Amino acid sequence: MAIYLLRKLAFFIGAVFVASIAIFLLIRAAGGNVAAIVLGKDATAEAINALAHTYGLDRPLPVQYFDWIGKMFTGDLGQSFRTKEAVAELVTDRLSVSVPLALSGLILGLIIAIPVGTIAARNVGKPSGAILALVSQIGIAVPVFWAGILLSVLFGVRLGWLPTGGWIDWSQSWVGAIRSLVLPVLSLGLIMAAVLIRYVRSAVLDVMNQDYVRTARAVGMTRTQALLNVGLRNAALPIVTIVGLQIAELIGGTVIIEMVFSLPGLSRMILANVAAREVIVVQSTVMLIIVFVIFVNFVVDLLYGILDPRIRNAT
Repeated sequence: MAIYLLRKLAFFIGAVFVASIAIFLLIRAAGGNVAAIVLGKDATAEAINALAHTYGLDRPLPVQYFDWIGKMFTGDLGQSFRTKEAVAELVTDRLSVSVPLALSGLILGLIIAIPVGTIAARNVGKPSGAILALVSQIGIAVPVFWAGILLSVLFGVRLGWLPTGGWIDWSQSWVGAIRSLVLPVLSLGLIMAAVLIRYVRSAVLDVMNQDYVRTARAVGMTRTQALLNVGLRNAALPIVTIVGLQIAELIGGTVIIEMVFSLPGLSRMILANVAAREVIVVQSTVMLIIVFVIFVNFVVDLLYGILDPRIRNAT
């Protein structure tokens, strides 16, 4: 297991390094003359050169890259050109919205998908199983923004139970913050559940046809007992795989949901700073998100080795 862990850790570090170079070069290629954009069209050449020198934009690209990545390892994400605020502070403020939103959406999706997908597999060939599979398929076809609009119309406009947008900070009211997140979390969680139900159903169906489940049935276990005792552990591997892949989809969905519900989260901050050509803000924030996605896949790889020793022995 130690060798397996070291190999996956080396892959994680290598992936982060490659991703950092790609982000740095892509943003520099698309950024244009950042100093000129920040100061405006009436800025003098001297002012533009002075700003570029202050933030190191006139140095060679390799020097800029290693300065940026070196500071990131110490927790220094840079400084906004326009507001002079530390990027770390900007990110921290927005994480109080984005993290609860994404994490709650993921948990809700799993809470719904695992039992519903298992029931759908357990009742395959029956009307109840067909209905659950159909509902899941319909959910997959619904875009996350459309789900958000429908939920807003139903629970916000018609019933008046929940706010249809805006944000009340945690420091002002915990209840208000939770109410602000209910509809966004439902929008993310329900769509994610629809996707996961399909994979859980397929994984459980595959397990139920394996010899070890038949053996468990032969020694006196019921179908449900065999599934719970020996089946779900083996069905967990493909489920973990798809959950890891869905993390990236979840982040993409969070971008849309924050726009639909006017939430001041990390995604809206990135879009606003892209428009303002805040190179260092966008660069550092996107890098943090990509590191998180790579880390999730690193954890998924470790879970592979724990759930199935054959995988770690083969590698």
